[in-house]
Amino acid sequence: MMRRCFPSLFIFLLSLCVCQPNSAQDRSAQTGSRLTPSVASHFAELALRCVDREYPNKPDHVMNSEKDILSPKTMHPAFYGCFDWHSSVHGHWMLVRLLRMFPDLPEAARIRAVLNSNLTAGNVRVEVDYIDQPGRKSFERTYGWAWFLRLAQELYDWNDIQGRQWAKNLQPLTKAIVTRYIDFLPRQTYPIRTGVHPNTAFGIAFALDYARAVGNKQLEKVLVGRSVAYYADDRDAPEWWEPGGEDFFSPSLMEADLMRRILKKDRFDRWFKRFLPGLAKGTAGNLLRPAVVSDRTDPKLVHLDGLNLSRAWCMRGIAASLPADDPIRDRLLKSAELHANDALSHIASGNYEGEHWLASFAVYLLSQKSR
Repeated sequence: MMRRCFPSLFIFLLSLCVCQPNSAQDRSAQTGSRLTPSVASHFAELALRCVDREYPNKPDHVMNSEKDILSPKTMHPAFYGCFDWHSSVHGHWMLVRLLRMFPDLPEAARIRAVLNSNLTAGNVRVEVDYIDQPGRKSFERTYGWAWFLRLAQELYDWNDIQGRQWAKNLQPLTKAIVTRYIDFLPRQTYPIRTGVHPNTAFGIAFALDYARAVGNKQLEKVLVGRSVAYYADDRDAPEWWEPGGEDFFSPSLMEADLMRRILKKDRFDRWFKRFLPGLAKGTAGNLLRPAVVSDRTDPKLVHLDGLNLSRAWCMRGIAASLPADDPIRDRLLKSAELHANDALSHIASGNYEGEHWLASFAVYLLSQKSR
């Protein structure tokens, strides 16, 4: 039985994390770190309870023979916890992110210990060998790939002795995933516009952040080129179809969050108005209202808490890319506050279905910086 944790004080602290400034300009300016050490400590506890928890587990596993009937930890000694591979990856990213932001966290020693245990060169070699086997070309494409590059990016410029070693240990898998992006995307004729894991816009956005951070021009060129090919001519997105019943991404907002990275501000403004005209006309209310989660013990329905968090980070990023006097900007920022407040009070629900991954979305939201 899952134990319930983090009393009302946690919810109060979370509510303090979401700034509520008085103007659009103030809101757009306050999109950096808003995590307190106390809240970061609670989030770290959630990740520490799952990154080395092997079961329950849902492997994304193609078996080529009976020899491939293996335990999660045998297949993935680095990323076996947190129910599935990608959740383990973004759980590790979150621990690194929190350690960088708050090096004196009470959990710091435990975080370093688990990262030392999991992110070894030997473990990473096993991970690379796994994805190189026949039938595993699409393993974690592109959601897990994207989060892995987010982890690699977080470690890339960290001036920390252990952090540099973890980054070095991850290099073979980093190289393998970068190669997969470069090989796959030119062959993917059409983008995947779903609200769950395979969403192409999300996969490209995080990979593009990585490519630019580390100066990988080849990867950046591929990602920008495919983004333009997939999305540059889009208009009149069917936002009235959203949300889907198990979405944790908004297909339309995620696409816009990518394109703000691709286009210069004036071009993005024109593209965005064509793409989501309902936001200007006031007919996109379903995008601006937080999604309702009816059952947080259901592993698919609880996705909608993640949707509210990812919508909030997309809205803030999009708003920061619009003209300062654009009324849509204020509309998006107010909606982002509603979405964030709604979801943040449910991160620690006591149910593993959400607790094994939602904190990572929350940390990304609360620590993102406007671009």
